[in-house]
Parts: sequence; C-alpha cells; structure tokens
Amino acid sequence: MKLARPNVFHPRIVLASCPRLIEGDGDDAGLVDALRRRGLHARWMSWDDPRTEEADLVILRATWDYAERRAEFLAWTARVRNLLNAPSVVAWNSDKHYLRDLAAAGIATMGPSDPRVDDGGTALVFLGGEQAHAFTKGPILPPQGTEPDVDESGAHAVETLTPADPDFEVWEFGHTVLDAAASHLGIPRNEFLYARVDVIGGADNPVLLQLELIEPGLGWRQLDDASRELGQRSFALQVESACERLGLGPLSHRRP
Repeated sequence: MKLARPNVFHPRIVLASCPRLIEGDGDDAGLVDALRRRGLHARWMSWDDPRTEEADLVILRATWDYAERRAEFLAWTARVRNLLNAPSVVAWNSDKHYLRDLAAAGIATMGPSDPRVDDGGTALVFLGGEQAHAFTKGPILPPQGTEPDVDESGAHAVETLTPADPDFEVWEFGHTVLDAAASHLGIPRNEFLYARVDVIGGADNPVLLQLELIEPGLGWRQLDDASRELGQRSFALQVESACERLGLGPLSHRRP
C-alpha cells in the first residue's frame, strides 16, 4: 500500500452518493481500497453535502436521486472543482434527448414498442473508454398493474443481474455507441471514466436501450473475486490517469 507523503500532493477525492445511500448500494464496495492502493484517498459523501465542493475531484457513483432534482444537481456539477464524468457529459446524458442525437449519428436505438425489452438486456461496461466486463439485466418494469420492487432504502428499483459473455459483434456495437457519444460531445473516448451501454438483441441486431454516463451500476458483484479485484484496479488506474490529465498528479501541487 502506498502511504501518504507530506511533500507530495494528494487530491481529496469524493465518491458522490445520495442522502439515502451515503456509501452506495454495496456494489462499489472495494473501490476506496482499490484507490488507496494507488495512493489515492477517497471518501463517500452525499452529492448535496456542501463539503463536496471542497474536494479536488468528485466521482459520481450513487447519486440515485439526481433525476428528481435535476436542475439543482446540474447546478452543483458546475460548482465542484473537477467532476467525473465531466459536467457537459452529465448534462447531455441526463436528458433522454441524447438518444435522438445518437440515432442521428446512425446508432440503432430501441422503438417504443420493441418486445425484446421485456426480456431484459445486456450491460456492457467500459472503463476509460475500453471494454471491461458485462452482465445481463432482467426487465425493470413490473407486469402491468403492479409496482416495481425497490431496495430497502427506497432509492432504486431492484434488478436481477447475472454475469454475461457477449458476442464480439455486441461489444463492437458498444464501442460504436461510445465513439458516437464522444464525437457528439467533442471529447476523446478515454475521457469517459466509466460508461455502461445497455443493449437488447444479439449479435445479428443489437439495439441501444440506454447509455449510462452519469452514475451507472458497474456490476462488480457479478464478477468472481479475482476479476473484481482486477477490474477495480483498472478503475483506480483510470482515476489516476484522469488526475494527471486534470492537473491533480502527485507533483502538480506541493502542500506546505
């Protein structure tokens, strides 16, 4: 484990959550330790805690209530010093019109009546713009006339998740989606710390269900211990790379 050194800058990093799930839903357990092993010190904090604005870097992870407080949330994203993913990415992805932009770029998106959505979909996880792992998601919408199951916090719907090994063509479709998003936003694809591309259909006809760039569940719990440790190490390396890009590297500032 790398220990803090007084003559080296250590950015103050916050993993942003929401009031009902201060430390997330448990899926991200291990991220703080993974970051610490890279000499990066992070703590969980609700996004609406004023102290988040004192952090050097904020990473969105479990801000589950942002949609119902969207204007307040977007104003906050513009105030924090550095945000991953970036405020412009968040603003674009928080409005479902982003699907129109991707469709205009040639991405196949789901019609309002595609029956395959009832079967759930495949979640493709990317870290730093590169393929990481995948899992399947059961349908979230309950049968007509019933209410969805929610977790004990009441913050989000309970999902049925299982590991997945998508075909090459499905992963290629995911890369194409990310390329289109990056092009629309005018940024390199590797500036997405994380992304989750939710797809329905198989190798012959993959269709975009949604692109999650704000605080997607990354499905760490669907991985075996070794794969999860390796994946979270990759996450930490991407944060380390982002710190360098944002001028938050160890030699960028010196503490007195």
